[in-house]
Amino acid sequence: MENTNWILQLLGRLHPLLVHFPIGLLVVALFLEILTIRGKKQGLRDGIKWMVYLGALFAGFSALFGWLLRTQEDYSGDLVDYHQYTGIATAVLAIGTALMLRNTLNKQQIDLRLYRGMLTITVVVLTIAGHLGANLTHGEDYLIAVLPWNKEPYQDVKSDLLLSELQKSKTITESQQDRLNLEVRAIFAHKCYQCHSENKQKGALILETKAGVFKGGESGASIVPGKPQESELYRRITLPTGHKEVMPTKGKLLTESEITLVKMWIQEGAHWSDQAVKVFPEAELALHKPELPQTDHIEHPLDKLIDNYFKEHNLNWPEVVDDRTFIKRAYMDVIGLLPEPKSIQKFKEDTNPNKREALIDTLLSDHTNYTQHWLSFWNDLLRNDYYSVGGKAPITHWLYSSLMNNKSYDQIVTELVNPVKGSEGFIKGVKWRGVVNASQRTEMQAAQNIGQSLMGVNVKCASCHNSFVSNLTLEQAYGFATVFSDTILELNRCDKPIGKMAKPSFLYPELGSVEGKTVSDRLLKLAEVMVQRDNGRLYRTISNRFWDRLMGRGIVEPLDEMDNAPWDAQVLDWLAADFVDSGSDLKHLIRRIMTSKVYQLPMVNYKKAEDLKTKYVFKGPVTRRLSAEQFSDAVSQIIAPLYPQVAFNPNGDDIKAIRIWHLEEELGRVVLPEPGKRYFRKSFHVTNEAKDKGEILISVDNSFVLYFNGKKLKEDENWKTVDKIDITENLKPGKNTIAIIGGNTGEIANPAGILFALKLDYKSGKSELIKSDTSWLSSRELPQGNWVAVNYDDSSWKKVRNYSTGNFKNWGQLLDFTFKPHSEKYARASLVKQHPFMKALGRPSREIVTTSREDQATLLQALELTNGVFFNEILDEGAQAWLKKYKDDSNVIVHNLYNKALGRQPSKLEKMAMLEVLGSEPKKEELQDAFWAVLMSPEFQFIN
Repeated sequence: MENTNWILQLLGRLHPLLVHFPIGLLVVALFLEILTIRGKKQGLRDGIKWMVYLGALFAGFSALFGWLLRTQEDYSGDLVDYHQYTGIATAVLAIGTALMLRNTLNKQQIDLRLYRGMLTITVVVLTIAGHLGANLTHGEDYLIAVLPWNKEPYQDVKSDLLLSELQKSKTITESQQDRLNLEVRAIFAHKCYQCHSENKQKGALILETKAGVFKGGESGASIVPGKPQESELYRRITLPTGHKEVMPTKGKLLTESEITLVKMWIQEGAHWSDQAVKVFPEAELALHKPELPQTDHIEHPLDKLIDNYFKEHNLNWPEVVDDRTFIKRAYMDVIGLLPEPKSIQKFKEDTNPNKREALIDTLLSDHTNYTQHWLSFWNDLLRNDYYSVGGKAPITHWLYSSLMNNKSYDQIVTELVNPVKGSEGFIKGVKWRGVVNASQRTEMQAAQNIGQSLMGVNVKCASCHNSFVSNLTLEQAYGFATVFSDTILELNRCDKPIGKMAKPSFLYPELGSVEGKTVSDRLLKLAEVMVQRDNGRLYRTISNRFWDRLMGRGIVEPLDEMDNAPWDAQVLDWLAADFVDSGSDLKHLIRRIMTSKVYQLPMVNYKKAEDLKTKYVFKGPVTRRLSAEQFSDAVSQIIAPLYPQVAFNPNGDDIKAIRIWHLEEELGRVVLPEPGKRYFRKSFHVTNEAKDKGEILISVDNSFVLYFNGKKLKEDENWKTVDKIDITENLKPGKNTIAIIGGNTGEIANPAGILFALKLDYKSGKSELIKSDTSWLSSRELPQGNWVAVNYDDSSWKKVRNYSTGNFKNWGQLLDFTFKPHSEKYARASLVKQHPFMKALGRPSREIVTTSREDQATLLQALELTNGVFFNEILDEGAQAWLKKYKDDSNVIVHNLYNKALGRQPSKLEKMAMLEVLGSEPKKEELQDAFWAVLMSPEFQFIN
């Protein structure tokens, strides 16, 4: 048998050669196939056919020879398994595609759609198999390692410095032995793991763990403590270049200093430190407040630090922006709204030298608008939406109250991690339907969410295997997830259990223990550990996020990778330490940034997004586009309200009225209401007590006619508005009756509903509420007789159906549907559930944590703002309102449009162009064009 093994080994080693044939043939075949779509370039058909046939043949041979390579050589681990499975799948799909093509071409009527779909799937699986094969050959990070932000952080200079220190020492201390071992393990990680890790165990040798290093491989023990010359690993790394046994066989050989360190480590007994090896750079946890530079002419602490930074980079201080630019920037950043023209003029005329600081304080004290603006930031960050998904409840009420009361960040984090009533949804997680992998269980979601949103660290990667982008290990991720679990979790590597149980621990155990008998005990300890000052990472992360929010680019980038080097560590540490000293006051953090001269510098425009990532030098704030919510609110301020309803109404009554309609059924199933009129009645009794007031709130989608005690009171065709009707004089003791004709317009079945509330206030102080509910009665056909009368017999009418739930839940809460007085003129976009228009403008779905939004304009946004039905309807509605208000005075229209939208008068050229568009008697269409031109201008679209 041994005589034939070499043949199988030889065939197996042909696998890397053969795999390139199906890759080239099938990929080119798909490209050429695309060229033939819609009957084009049919002359390519014979060539494509033979490419598919040959590609399938070589895919089969490649899979077979790959299997031989695996069985005859030293390949094992999950990565090898996945590569083998996808390779076999590629072969099966390729052969199936070839057979399908042959059968299709033999038919009289040729339909290539199914074959083309099969070929596409084959190429996709082939690409995955190829990528996994490349991981095996070149290392698991071979693709992303070349990216500028993923350059290998490990440098030989570290080895040289440590070697120099150890060579000068007469004896090596225990601390130095730890450092020596960690440095050797870092060398293994960078030079050896691609062949000798738990994923790829060439020669049965694993250099990733202590057990693997001392166990050795097929060649015997790799390390003999105290005897480097007898250690197989040392022998291999000292062989000359080109030797068939030299290690590493791939990548760069070890440098002289690295070899000397390995030798010294073995000579000293091959001590193994209990500390985890830090392959990647890791930010210091402790938070220290740097000393401020001594500068006589600069008072603000941040300006002192930036002044020092500018000197180091030979930069000069630019002049700060003018008052008009500053007031818009401040309004948008603090409350998310445009300043009114009167406010701009008053601010410009103010001679107070501290007026900018005073403005910031005034805006921060506008608790309602501050909260409704910053709510979007926190909803993105905490993965909070306005409806429950998979058992994950919203935390909106708690979050809104926390922001309104300016709750300290320490307290916010404490209540998120160790939940109180209303904040449980953050760590509860989504229970996905069906079978999910181990990294998606709810406990792991809690660990991932806290890691990303609060600590700026990627736990997701380590939830499946040791992280490729940080020092986090699978064991650390599971230890953190166990904090939130009722049971002990077993570690799963790439969804396969490995027989090891997790112990509850924080990601940074040096900050303290989080062990406890119950989940409640552990959560209490976790909250205490996380908010301590020693956890500088928590405070740096939120400080960095706020800096990014207000300045357009974080001090550390990306925002979720806080181990990356900041462009100025002094600025970040001082800002975070100052934030802690303030009692973790979020408004203090905002004020500290905004009152600096740095914040008031002109915006810097980077033409390429890449320039913000690599070789970045801070020169001032970065130009920012309005967010989806800011743009929506600005349009609501200027043109017309965009959203009639909110998903969360902090100022609404607890009326709990529901949308009702006639029960529509078809073949025994409840269906959407058909267009047409429906008839509704509700009777109630009024006592003889003295009445103070009676008031009705009503909105009907689409239209209504309202009768009360037989008298017609109101009709309306705009369901977006709430009609408020005083019926005090119409009430009478005894039986009273409400009757409504509801109209549902359209050409096909669509949602319809009556929203109604009647409040009776008595002199005694007692109140009574009659609302739309399932006690109302309805009729599909026009009733005979005087059906609006109080004494009409409606006993044959049906009870209505609740159309506010299930598949019919199409409405939010109308702002005006309240008996309370309020000043809101339109719905703030942050309070609205996800809307197609805001989605197009970049608002995320919030199914995952979102810590930054894409700032670049997209084709979808351009289409939505140019041809979108929704946006054009708003412009149409706004044009009608403006023409009604300003009549046909084009001069006044232009003056008000520029003042409201841009905070200034139009230039002569702008005014001339606008008047030419509007003419002397402006029409609705011309005014829409004028609106659109101003709203699309960079001056409006960007925060400058």
